[in-house]
Amino acid sequence: MVRLYLVRHGKAAASFSEAPNPGLDATGTTQAEAMAERLAPLGPLPIVTSPLKRTRDTAAPLEKRWRFTARIEPAVGEIPSPMEDPAARGEWLRGVMASVWSAQPEDLKLWRQDVAGALLALQRPTVVVTHFVAINVAVGIAEGDDRVVSFAPDNCSVTVLDVEDGALRLVRRGVERATQVL
Repeated sequence: MVRLYLVRHGKAAASFSEAPNPGLDATGTTQAEAMAERLAPLGPLPIVTSPLKRTRDTAAPLEKRWRFTARIEPAVGEIPSPMEDPAARGEWLRGVMASVWSAQPEDLKLWRQDVAGALLALQRPTVVVTHFVAINVAVGIAEGDDRVVSFAPDNCSVTVLDVEDGALRLVRRGVERATQVL
Protein backbone atom coordinates (compact mmCIF):
# COMPACT_ATOMS: atom_id res chain seq x y z
CA MET A 1 0.00 0.00 0.00
CA VAL A 2 1.17 3.52 -0.86
CA ARG A 3 -0.37 6.54 0.88
CA LEU A 4 -0.85 9.71 -1.17
CA TYR A 5 -1.48 13.18 0.23
CA LEU A 6 -3.17 15.28 -2.47
CA VAL A 7 -2.83 18.96 -1.64
CA ARG A 8 -4.86 21.53 -3.50
CA HIS A 9 -2.72 24.59 -4.22
CA GLY A 10 -3.09 27.70 -2.10
CA LYS A 11 -5.26 30.66 -3.07
CA ALA A 12 -4.03 31.92 -6.43
CA ALA A 13 -3.45 35.58 -7.25
CA ALA A 14 -5.96 35.18 -10.11
CA SER A 15 -8.64 32.66 -11.07
CA PHE A 16 -8.74 30.18 -13.97
CA SER A 17 -10.92 32.65 -15.87
CA GLU A 18 -8.51 35.56 -15.26
CA ALA A 19 -4.96 34.31 -15.91
CA PRO A 20 -3.28 31.18 -17.26
CA ASN A 21 -0.53 30.67 -14.66
CA PRO A 22 -0.76 32.87 -11.56
CA GLY A 23 1.28 32.35 -8.43
CA LEU A 24 -0.18 32.57 -4.94
CA ASP A 25 -1.58 35.69 -3.37
CA ALA A 26 -0.71 36.63 0.25
CA THR A 27 -3.49 34.41 1.62
CA GLY A 28 -2.28 31.51 -0.51
CA THR A 29 1.26 31.92 0.77
CA THR A 30 -0.01 31.80 4.35
CA GLN A 31 -2.09 28.72 3.52
CA ALA A 32 0.95 26.99 2.02
CA GLU A 33 3.02 27.69 5.15
CA ALA A 34 0.26 26.30 7.37
CA MET A 35 -0.10 23.19 5.19
CA ALA A 36 3.66 22.61 5.34
CA GLU A 37 3.57 22.92 9.13
CA ARG A 38 0.77 20.30 9.30
CA LEU A 39 2.49 17.85 6.94
CA ALA A 40 6.09 18.36 8.12
CA PRO A 41 5.95 15.56 10.74
CA LEU A 42 5.08 13.02 8.00
CA GLY A 43 8.37 13.43 6.19
CA PRO A 44 10.50 13.90 4.52
CA LEU A 45 8.44 12.36 1.73
CA PRO A 46 8.76 12.73 -2.02
CA ILE A 47 6.85 15.73 -3.36
CA VAL A 48 5.27 15.85 -6.81
CA THR A 49 3.76 19.03 -8.24
CA SER A 50 1.95 20.22 -11.28
CA PRO A 51 4.16 22.43 -13.47
CA LEU A 52 2.02 25.51 -12.73
CA LYS A 53 3.33 28.32 -10.56
CA ARG A 54 0.59 28.12 -7.92
CA THR A 55 1.41 24.48 -7.17
CA ARG A 56 5.15 25.13 -7.17
CA ASP A 57 4.64 28.06 -4.77
CA THR A 58 2.44 25.87 -2.55
CA ALA A 59 5.06 23.12 -2.38
CA ALA A 60 7.94 25.52 -1.63
CA PRO A 61 7.51 25.70 2.18
CA LEU A 62 7.41 21.90 2.40
CA GLU A 63 10.46 21.60 0.14
CA LYS A 64 12.30 24.01 2.44
CA ARG A 65 11.35 22.10 5.61
CA TRP A 66 12.29 18.74 4.15
CA ARG A 67 15.29 20.02 2.15
CA PHE A 68 13.83 18.23 -0.84
CA THR A 69 13.13 19.39 -4.38
CA ALA A 70 9.73 18.48 -5.75
CA ARG A 71 9.46 16.55 -9.00
CA ILE A 72 7.32 18.27 -11.60
CA GLU A 73 4.71 15.96 -13.11
CA PRO A 74 2.66 17.41 -15.98
CA ALA A 75 0.04 14.64 -15.63
CA VAL A 76 -1.20 16.17 -12.34
CA GLY A 77 -1.56 19.61 -13.93
CA GLU A 78 -4.65 21.69 -14.51
CA ILE A 79 -7.46 20.33 -16.68
CA PRO A 80 -6.52 21.26 -20.26
CA SER A 81 -8.65 24.00 -21.76
CA PRO A 82 -9.39 24.10 -25.50
CA MET A 83 -9.08 27.89 -25.61
CA GLU A 84 -6.68 30.63 -24.54
CA ASP A 85 -9.12 33.44 -23.72
CA PRO A 86 -9.46 33.42 -19.90
CA ALA A 87 -13.14 34.44 -19.84
CA ALA A 88 -14.05 31.77 -22.40
CA ARG A 89 -12.04 29.22 -20.38
CA GLY A 90 -14.07 30.05 -17.29
CA GLU A 91 -17.35 29.52 -19.09
CA TRP A 92 -16.08 26.28 -20.62
CA LEU A 93 -14.90 24.99 -17.21
CA ARG A 94 -18.24 25.75 -15.56
CA GLY A 95 -19.93 23.51 -18.14
CA VAL A 96 -17.41 20.70 -17.72
CA MET A 97 -17.61 20.82 -13.92
CA ALA A 98 -21.42 20.51 -14.00
CA SER A 99 -21.19 17.36 -16.12
CA VAL A 100 -19.96 13.76 -15.95
CA TRP A 101 -16.78 12.21 -17.33
CA SER A 102 -18.64 9.82 -19.61
CA ALA A 103 -20.05 12.86 -21.48
CA GLN A 104 -16.64 14.50 -22.01
CA PRO A 105 -14.65 14.48 -25.25
CA GLU A 106 -11.88 11.92 -25.66
CA ASP A 107 -9.06 14.37 -24.89
CA LEU A 108 -10.50 15.05 -21.42
CA LYS A 109 -11.13 11.36 -20.80
CA LEU A 110 -7.48 10.73 -21.68
CA TRP A 111 -6.35 13.54 -19.36
CA ARG A 112 -8.38 11.91 -16.57
CA GLN A 113 -6.69 8.56 -17.28
CA ASP A 114 -3.28 10.27 -17.21
CA VAL A 115 -4.00 11.82 -13.80
CA ALA A 116 -5.01 8.43 -12.42
CA GLY A 117 -2.05 6.71 -14.06
CA ALA A 118 0.43 9.17 -12.58
CA LEU A 119 -1.00 8.64 -9.09
CA LEU A 120 -1.15 4.86 -9.42
CA ALA A 121 2.49 4.80 -10.58
CA LEU A 122 3.81 6.35 -7.35
CA GLN A 123 5.80 3.72 -5.45
CA ARG A 124 6.25 5.48 -2.11
CA PRO A 125 4.11 7.63 0.18
CA THR A 126 4.08 11.00 -1.59
CA VAL A 127 2.72 14.53 -1.29
CA VAL A 128 1.13 15.58 -4.59
CA VAL A 129 0.41 19.30 -4.98
CA THR A 130 -2.22 19.63 -7.65
CA HIS A 131 -5.54 21.20 -8.66
CA PHE A 132 -9.27 21.13 -7.85
CA VAL A 133 -10.35 19.00 -10.83
CA ALA A 134 -7.37 16.62 -10.61
CA ILE A 135 -8.20 15.90 -6.96
CA ASN A 136 -11.80 15.28 -8.00
CA VAL A 137 -10.52 12.84 -10.64
CA ALA A 138 -8.77 10.79 -7.95
CA VAL A 139 -11.71 10.88 -5.52
CA GLY A 140 -14.21 10.10 -8.28
CA ILE A 141 -12.22 7.09 -9.45
CA ALA A 142 -11.77 5.86 -5.87
CA GLU A 143 -15.51 6.14 -5.23
CA GLY A 144 -16.73 5.00 -8.66
CA ASP A 145 -18.37 8.41 -9.17
CA ASP A 146 -18.66 9.62 -12.79
CA ARG A 147 -19.30 13.26 -11.85
CA VAL A 148 -16.50 15.65 -12.79
CA VAL A 149 -16.89 17.34 -9.39
CA SER A 150 -17.97 15.30 -6.37
CA PHE A 151 -16.61 17.69 -3.73
CA ALA A 152 -14.95 21.09 -3.37
CA PRO A 153 -11.49 20.76 -1.80
CA ASP A 154 -10.47 24.02 -0.17
CA ASN A 155 -7.17 25.72 -0.91
CA CYS A 156 -4.32 23.79 0.77
CA SER A 157 -6.67 21.05 1.96
CA VAL A 158 -5.18 17.56 2.06
CA THR A 159 -7.08 14.62 0.56
CA VAL A 160 -5.63 11.24 1.52
CA LEU A 161 -5.80 8.20 -0.74
CA ASP A 162 -4.13 4.83 -0.72
CA VAL A 163 -2.91 2.94 -3.75
CA GLU A 164 -3.77 -0.70 -3.11
CA ASP A 165 -3.72 -3.56 -5.60
CA GLY A 166 -3.56 -1.15 -8.55
CA ALA A 167 -6.54 0.92 -7.40
CA LEU A 168 -7.14 4.20 -5.59
CA ARG A 169 -8.92 4.00 -2.23
CA LEU A 170 -10.18 7.14 -0.52
CA VAL A 171 -9.02 7.44 3.08
CA ARG A 172 -10.13 11.00 3.83
CA ARG A 173 -11.40 13.95 1.84
CA GLY A 174 -9.70 17.25 2.41
CA VAL A 175 -11.49 20.15 4.07
CA GLU A 176 -14.33 21.31 1.89
CA ARG A 177 -15.33 24.93 1.79
CA ALA A 178 -16.93 27.41 -0.52
CA THR A 179 -14.01 28.15 -2.79
CA GLN A 180 -13.49 30.14 -5.95
CA VAL A 181 -12.35 27.95 -8.84
CA LEU A 182 -13.28 30.21 -11.71
